[in-house]
Amino acid sequence: MLLITLTLIAYLIGSVSSAIIVCRIMGLPDPRSTGSNNPGTTNVLRIGGKKAAILTLIGDVLKGTIPVLIAKLLSGSPIVIALAGLAAFLGHLYPVFFGFKGGKGVATAAGVFIGLSGLVMLILFIVWTITAVTFRYSSLAALTAVALTPIIVLWILPSLPYFLLALAIAVFVFLRHKENIKRLIAGKESRINFRRR
Repeated sequence: MLLITLTLIAYLIGSVSSAIIVCRIMGLPDPRSTGSNNPGTTNVLRIGGKKAAILTLIGDVLKGTIPVLIAKLLSGSPIVIALAGLAAFLGHLYPVFFGFKGGKGVATAAGVFIGLSGLVMLILFIVWTITAVTFRYSSLAALTAVALTPIIVLWILPSLPYFLLALAIAVFVFLRHKENIKRLIAGKESRINFRRR
């Protein structure tokens, strides 16, 4: 019963779209119909600047971290914790409150891994940062980090449920980035503008 309850709560928390809420509060265009049409941090950065993007990022990270920490507090079972993390992540991708049309899940996935292990997230953050600063492609940085996630999780947290969680998240993130991958190959992907206010 605890497993079902925590999984449902995690999904509902994940379904809260930070990008849409931040844009509405700040009087910005709906991120689902502007820019890349993706309700995520990178698109909010493009249409609203750093402040809106930071608020979106914080919200998306927290909705991944909070369910995992709740599951850790109420249950020490890796299965329960992994399912809570996956449910929060899927809530972001398919939010019940916003017609099941969500973002690509990178920030919420980061939140999940922060809740699981600070060391895992630190390594992933270093990988993301080096890739982003070097190539200035947010999508490439995310894909590089997420591709390494199952290996890093298996190394730091040798647990089958956590490994499967990392693997599932990696698969979904790659599927969500299909168009980005095509644009990267074609050299048409938008670069990060670090100077935007």
